[in-house]
Amino acid sequence: MAGPNPTLRRRQLATRLRELRKQAGLSIEEAAHRLECSPAKISRIETAQRSVIPRDVRDLCLIYQSDEAEAEALITMAREARQTGWWQEYEDLDLDPYIGLEAEASAITMYETTTVPSLLQTEDYAREVIRGCLPRIKQEVLEERVDARLKRQRLHLGDRPPNCWVLLDESVLHRHVGGRATMRAQLARVVELAEMPHIIVQVIPFTVGAHIGFDSMFILLEFPGDLIPATVYVESLMGDFYLEKPRELERFREVITHLRAAALNPRDSVARIAEMGRSYAG
Repeated sequence: MAGPNPTLRRRQLATRLRELRKQAGLSIEEAAHRLECSPAKISRIETAQRSVIPRDVRDLCLIYQSDEAEAEALITMAREARQTGWWQEYEDLDLDPYIGLEAEASAITMYETTTVPSLLQTEDYAREVIRGCLPRIKQEVLEERVDARLKRQRLHLGDRPPNCWVLLDESVLHRHVGGRATMRAQLARVVELAEMPHIIVQVIPFTVGAHIGFDSMFILLEFPGDLIPATVYVESLMGDFYLEKPRELERFREVITHLRAAALNPRDSVARIAEMGRSYAG
């Protein structure tokens, strides 16, 4: 992807400004008083919920007594954070900031109980999933969403792709999305991708019964270095949630450990997927 990633820049900037405030020994209220703004504004800046203008970054660096070199670097970061990401070309996509984070992740762990994850979907399967979730969607909007999904996939199959660990409940293999041909092609695609060195696929079989991840789907995004924290993304009808507090991450890592242990090993998982794919050949 060409150019800086605005989502990542906003998160990097938020993390560093929070660190600088704490190093200066200031509370959010004290920083807000000196910047002559509301504490809510400082809080939103530090949690990357809003972009910050370069002038405010310069003033905050003065308040926090940051050196000039770092101040200039953070001001540049603020300018980059206000640029437009490629996904914002799709007006109806509504996945910012997720796509920006996904694009920069060095490792992605996906757990799904209903459908094949977006990054592994074929075009026909993706179209049926989107149409199924949004039955009243306009055709042109549907095609835009499918196109954006395929673009995300191409970016993750290019140079230096992230390590992907895909955990699928066996129900995903049995749920008919589209016709038999669509399912056969989709499962064949998963088998093909599972042969790539950076992708591991495991299936949690029905025989496991109820388990620790029985009622939750999520994606864990991890990033290189330590400038921004790992993030868990949870999508639901009530909205999208981004969890990054240490206790929250610890809980989801525990769930992932249990799911990996409960799942078939990668070789047997691929065999199970291939077997299910053949069952759709009739």
